[in-house]
Amino acid sequence: MQHQEGVVLLRVQVGTDGSAADVELARSSGYPLLDAAALEAVRRWRFEPAEVGGFPVSSQVDVPVRFSLEDR
Repeated sequence: MQHQEGVVLLRVQVGTDGSAADVELARSSGYPLLDAAALEAVRRWRFEPAEVGGFPVSSQVDVPVRFSLEDR
């Protein structure tokens, strides 16, 4: 068992259609497996695109992804 926790910060370019047009690692969690899992997941996410004058525009957003273990 890995017992890895941390926060991955991703920089996401959101397309006018709400897709994650580009996703890059802005800050590592320190664990390559967590970083890769966050990148893979966020690439499939859909976002609400920003709007200017009522029209969707491409924008950039930083997305933190937290991996946390809980003792149950």
